[in-house]
Amino acid sequence: MSTSLNTPTTSLPGGTWTMGDLTVTRFGYGAMQLAGPGVTGPPADHDGALAVLREAVRLGITHIDTADAYGPHVTNLLIREALHPYPDSLHIATKVGAVRDEQGGWPPAREPDDLRRAVHDNLENLGVETLDLVDLRLGDATGPRPGSLAEAYGTLVELQQQGLIRHLGLSNATADQIAEAQAIAPFVCVQNLYNLAHRQDDDLVDRLAEQGIAYVPYFPLGGFSPLQSSTLSAVAARHGVRPMSVALAWLLQRSPNILLIPGTSSVAHLRENIAGAGLTLSGEDLAALDTIGR
Repeated sequence: MSTSLNTPTTSLPGGTWTMGDLTVTRFGYGAMQLAGPGVTGPPADHDGALAVLREAVRLGITHIDTADAYGPHVTNLLIREALHPYPDSLHIATKVGAVRDEQGGWPPAREPDDLRRAVHDNLENLGVETLDLVDLRLGDATGPRPGSLAEAYGTLVELQQQGLIRHLGLSNATADQIAEAQAIAPFVCVQNLYNLAHRQDDDLVDRLAEQGIAYVPYFPLGGFSPLQSSTLSAVAARHGVRPMSVALAWLLQRSPNILLIPGTSSVAHLRENIAGAGLTLSGEDLAALDTIGR
């Protein structure tokens, strides 16, 4: 491994958070956008995708989020090509519980055999003997859905006991499913839809913070109404930055257990996201932004 991949050159906003025995930068990177259009097939710019991954690590990011369903298999193989053998400080989180169909959908795949196959595919394509973190993806493409996770989560616990997984997490989960999982075995993170406009998990974020559990929001700038967007844009204009920068900075300031995984296929955009997330929002900014999702 070259020195450039082991020596970070940038201090990232938000500091770090510890999940189990994994200490990661709160500003991470989500690999979904490295796949082709619709998260299907290879990227148009293969070398550009490798460059983004290498730059993320060079800049000090130690948390990469992926899934073998992206592509499928594309992002994990890119991560392996770009970064393997991995620096000791780098931790890769992946997801199981959904696959891709020929129509580009994301049908659930949570039967025990599905999950075992997915874990082994992740191990092979990432080129590791143990996965740092595996999130069980629940619900469907429209959002969380009620129902027991006991069989699926229990399967991942068995794989963890076999040494194939270090830590478990949940994705797209309801409050009842989170409580059910906690009664079965510990997990270190929850990955749900959450942003300035969608704050249904406010109480959950705070409860998890009290328990030392990370919260990883996806779609940090999704689902805004025009009125909400105008409020966000006004705050951004005051600082001379893009609305995305404000949305990312707000998430980092919202709670210390929030970990960011914004995705991009551009090195320049990656650097822009890091700079934007480092914005310090004033009390006036926060009061205005607080009207958006309340």
